[in-house]
Amino acid sequence: MSALTVANLRVGYGAVSALHDVTLDVRPGEIVSVIGGNGAGKTTLLKAIAGVLRPAAGRIAVDGEEIGGRPSWWVARRGIALVPEGRGVFGDQSVRDNLMLGALARSSGRDAAAVRADLDSALALFPALAEKLDLPAAALSGGQQQMLAVARGLMARPRVMLLDEPSLGLAPILVREIFAAIGRLREQGRTILLVEQMALQALALADRAYVLERGRITLEGSASAVASNPSVIDAYLGRRAGAGPS
Repeated sequence: MSALTVANLRVGYGAVSALHDVTLDVRPGEIVSVIGGNGAGKTTLLKAIAGVLRPAAGRIAVDGEEIGGRPSWWVARRGIALVPEGRGVFGDQSVRDNLMLGALARSSGRDAAAVRADLDSALALFPALAEKLDLPAAALSGGQQQMLAVARGLMARPRVMLLDEPSLGLAPILVREIFAAIGRLREQGRTILLVEQMALQALALADRAYVLERGRITLEGSASAVASNPSVIDAYLGRRAGAGPS
């Protein structure tokens, strides 16, 4: 059974349609990547899954339970954690408080010992945060804020993590750190739907992938098959199909 199922999803902004009959699935323990250009509908897809946007039609289910059209707090309690584009940390709150806010969404393991164990696990993944727990989140660098956003999502004990452009606005060395952390999450058996414009890095991490263009899925398959597709190479991987090394 898929951990997350999206079927024939349609989402619009007023009279403007943003997603057209989008169908995808994420199986337990997989990283599935959605790649596409600006305005393709990638963030809209994640917001619809997370309950931030209400679908016009279609089905969204987590572990077989219908969640489409439910409010975001209800979806979060069912184990869907959205790490939003732009991080969305609370700058005037401490790093520790931001992490504890993530724990509010969990449906189990709400006792102090379980929360502390998950906090220790999140800090082990991002040790740069451990010495900054009492600082306001606004004092962190952009890369550290992204780490905080991912760690906050982990504090919810999610069944599925939705990562929206985790590399956005980061220096190359920090991009490598973030992708390395996502790789470690994969080793832990986390289930992740990753939306990312840095297609090469996303496909290198993913098990399977979908290409989203103008609100429609135009290609799907194993990450390696998608990465070797000539149209994907030409449009998203920074080199033309058939071109040799420069």
